[in-house]
Parts: sequence; C-alpha cells; structure tokens
Amino acid sequence: MEIRQLERCDYRGKKFTVRYKTHGYYDVCAAEHGFLLKYTRFKKPIEKSFDAEFFGEWLENPVAFGAFENGEIIGYVEGSAESWNNRFRISNVVVFDNENRKRGVGTLLMNAIMKKAEESNVRMIVLETQSCNETAIAFYKSQGFEIIGFDLYSYSNDDPARHEVRIEMGKKIL
Repeated sequence: MEIRQLERCDYRGKKFTVRYKTHGYYDVCAAEHGFLLKYTRFKKPIEKSFDAEFFGEWLENPVAFGAFENGEIIGYVEGSAESWNNRFRISNVVVFDNENRKRGVGTLLMNAIMKKAEESNVRMIVLETQSCNETAIAFYKSQGFEIIGFDLYSYSNDDPARHEVRIEMGKKIL
C-alpha cells in the first residue's frame, strides 16, 4: 500500500459514496446544567451512506492524500487550514470498501494529513462526524481526538430523532 498526495486538478469534482454500518448511536440528552452523551444500540445494524466529492469547492487551499493498492485508490483523506481561527479541518476520511477497513489504511491516511496540518502551524485539528457513526468516533479517539462539541440540527430539524447529530472532534497540536 502506498500513501501519496493527490493533485487537485486530477480529482476535483469527482464523486464518491461513503458507506458504513452502525450498531448504535450516541444520544445527546439535555441535563439540568448541560448535556450528556448516552450510547444506545440499535435493534439491528443500520447501513448509512452519503455522496461526497473530492476537493470540495468550499475548502480553503485543500490538501488530500490517497491510499493506493495495485494502482487503485482504496482510501482518501482531505483537509484544509481555516485561516480565520487557525485550525485545520479534516473534511473527509474514507476507506472505500469494507475489505480494506481494519487494515491500517485509515491510520496511514490520518498520519499523512495530521503531519501536513502540523506543518501549517495551526493550533488544532478538527473534524466532524455523526453521532451514529460509532466506528468513526472510536477511530478518531484512537488518533487522539476528543469530542469538543455538537450541533443538534446541523443536517435537518429531525437530527436528534434520527440519531444523527453532528459531533465535532478536535486535537490540540500547539
């Protein structure tokens, strides 16, 4: 497997689909003086998917890396510095097929993008995931990230009922 930086002109605008299976979710519960995250299992695993594209238009000078095996891209990570708050946002981390997961592909991609973030002298690396993506949350925690916030209604007015609340995670580097 080889990790290499991707050229924006070769990938910009190309689409891909992110798929994952989840067995549970973190329910965001209001408490008297704040909020609690409570893990709850689904009655049966649920398949989730969404479409995305390489090098999104909204990114500020994005950088991306691909994991390649036998000439095929099997994983992708992208991010960009946010100059307004001196943070680096990882906007996509994906290992495309189930058979390539749990093989270290995600860790190699994260190592590459975090090194690039550190070189840009930002104070923190941040990313977003969903409260129902338990595997991603566990993976990001293993990479040194912690939950730093959430948005109950980022995707729709039904996010809490759908158990798909936006979770912000971060890792201080300065």
